[in-house]
Amino acid sequence: MIEPGQLVLLISHKGKRYLRKLEAGGEVHTHDGRLLMDDVAEAGFGQYVKTHLGRSYLTLKPTLHDLIKGVKRQTQIMYPKEIGYLMMKLGIGPGSTVIESGTGSGGLTTALAWFVGDTGKVITYERRADFYKLAGKNLERVGLAARVEQVNRNIEDGFLHSGADALFLDVRTPWEYLGSIPGAVIPGAMCGFLLPTVNQVSDLLRGLEAGPFAETEVLEILVRRWKPVADRLRPDDRMVAHTGFLVFTRYMEQPACPSADLEDGEAPAADPEIDPDLEQDMGDDIGPGQDHDLDQE
Repeated sequence: MIEPGQLVLLISHKGKRYLRKLEAGGEVHTHDGRLLMDDVAEAGFGQYVKTHLGRSYLTLKPTLHDLIKGVKRQTQIMYPKEIGYLMMKLGIGPGSTVIESGTGSGGLTTALAWFVGDTGKVITYERRADFYKLAGKNLERVGLAARVEQVNRNIEDGFLHSGADALFLDVRTPWEYLGSIPGAVIPGAMCGFLLPTVNQVSDLLRGLEAGPFAETEVLEILVRRWKPVADRLRPDDRMVAHTGFLVFTRYMEQPACPSADLEDGEAPAADPEIDPDLEQDMGDDIGPGQDHDLDQE
């Protein structure tokens, strides 16, 4: 039995998807006929429900991937293949406070709100009023609005919040706002950026090199799906390749000077808790794990 207010994903025999909030007495009108929400609630997740024309629809509990694909958009949203790595790199989890700028349609905001849980907070800045309103509706639709504080403000005027555990900027010229980051995050916080061109990445790197940032990383994530047919296993004809560059860095309140306390000629001591062989294996040759992404609808 599905309780009222829960999100349900209804899938037709042709693969058409309907993401809806279950309401007692409600109806979903499809090309295959009218679907009663009371029938959906009674059937439960993983079961089939028939429309008044006798067409079957599968009822599923939506995943985060489904929620992001279901975002009503006026802008390009971030792909799930980038979002997964971003969450791990920024350390987003239950109880985290994260500042985002460039809300857009709210795709990444939805994912951030999902991961921070009821004890965390997403603070998202958007300068355009139409995107601000659209993102708010999308967050309400999936039941995550309570975890998000929206700010309709241009960040060129600075951030209104401080003490965040992480920060992510999806704006055209992020290097112009690097001076506002120290007042917005805690020392050691991870910061991320999304940029479409190498020119923008170069400009950002110059800004990071001149500021209190360390451990900078630049990458792109490519996904190649395979046809899931055991006797004819081969890659798909198309792939989701370059969709943007990700840049990550760590804000450091003070530059690290590991040699400042050493006598002349003295080598720094090895970390006794890390095996030297293991430390060597954890080098730069280890890249991001493979992610799996579905084509955008």
